[in-house]
Amino acid sequence: MKKKVIIIGAAGRDFHNFNTYYRNKKEYEVVAFTATQIPDIDDRKYPSELAGELYPEGIPIYPQDQLSTLIKEFDVDECVFSYSDVHYEEVMGVSAIVNAAGADFKLLGPKSTMLKSKKPVISVCAVRTGTGKSQTSRKIIETLLEKGLKVVAVRHPMPYGDLVAQRVQRFATVEDLKKHKCTIEEMEEYEPHVDRGNIVYAGVDYADILEAVENDPDGCDVILWDGGNNDFSFYEPDLSITVLDPHRPGHELTYYPGEVSLRTADVAIINKIDSADEASIQIVENNIKKVRPDSVIVKAESKITVEHPEMIKGKRVLVVEDGPTLTHGEMTIGAGTVAAERLGVKELVDPRPFSVGTLIDTFEKYVHLGNVLPAMGYGKQQLNDLEQTINQTDCDAVIIGTPIDLSRVIDINKPYTRVHYDLEEVGSPNLKEILLDFVDKYQLKQ
Repeated sequence: MKKKVIIIGAAGRDFHNFNTYYRNKKEYEVVAFTATQIPDIDDRKYPSELAGELYPEGIPIYPQDQLSTLIKEFDVDECVFSYSDVHYEEVMGVSAIVNAAGADFKLLGPKSTMLKSKKPVISVCAVRTGTGKSQTSRKIIETLLEKGLKVVAVRHPMPYGDLVAQRVQRFATVEDLKKHKCTIEEMEEYEPHVDRGNIVYAGVDYADILEAVENDPDGCDVILWDGGNNDFSFYEPDLSITVLDPHRPGHELTYYPGEVSLRTADVAIINKIDSADEASIQIVENNIKKVRPDSVIVKAESKITVEHPEMIKGKRVLVVEDGPTLTHGEMTIGAGTVAAERLGVKELVDPRPFSVGTLIDTFEKYVHLGNVLPAMGYGKQQLNDLEQTINQTDCDAVIIGTPIDLSRVIDINKPYTRVHYDLEEVGSPNLKEILLDFVDKYQLKQ
């Protein structure tokens, strides 16, 4: 008898778990995916072109709130939890729903889902969304490029559109972002790489992506896994780096699967020490030593620069921050807010009275948000709502704290300035020392 399975996810890890573990196993029948966190991805299908010959009709995707009903309707044997940055209480809450409906609750680990590359792999993961993975990845790439190495980044999946078309995506220019119809969340991750002339891959099928990366026409000496949320790597790393955030001390031991990333880290980076208090930094450091005592601890500052600081001092400003960091990352501030406070802002304008459409729903759902506007842009409607909200907000200027040039995708009718942030390690050990050892160990050309 085949085991009937539901994969519980959010358009990323769920598809990878299916592709690597279930797709070609005749002893299982995946009857459905359920979706949460990301708007407008339920009520679709995982297409037959990706699902394989055992699933000629594809696999339906349902909202997660139908999970209990689906388990009974399909007589499901097991449900596999497959998304990230979730508090342990919430994970076990889902397990209670699954068990109460009669099914087993399952978590797949690295051994079942990681793919092995022919190239050396460095993974950059985190214990929460918004800790500073992207700036860490950029620093690693820049350091390796200085050694004459060709580095290709592979980003954790964000396939919210045509899944067949997104099977394997290669980004080399800003024009590629338009070609692939990227959302703001995707652009926030890809654009900083391509701006620096670096190649980035992403998509749906990470075995096919790996083959493409290893045979990239521009060459590849090292693969950098650029993680998403607090998920662990899809590729088996030869050097695993995990970033921690002292603005959320203790979260490294209470969110799934971030603690997995910490417990498997060769290098643990405590970021943002320039804007966190010493007591919180110490809590994070103590927790690293408690669960991963053999890891190398690196301390770093998130250095913030502002293109036009004169637009901030003494002004009433609207701060637009990275969406996922504020929403399911549960942060109340981001780099834009830190920059505003350091430069003597007069007032952080509350965007709520000016919000429209889906952004009203966002503020109602994420009640922890302060006077900041999350850059939500998963689809055309959210982009329109973001543009309208910004343009009708009563303020002197707008601070763009997202990693992308927001003015390239929406029209902003008032003065604005961008905030940039980069990783800067404090003292030793540091990434340059660690990466030089890595280059020597794998005898990479220089």
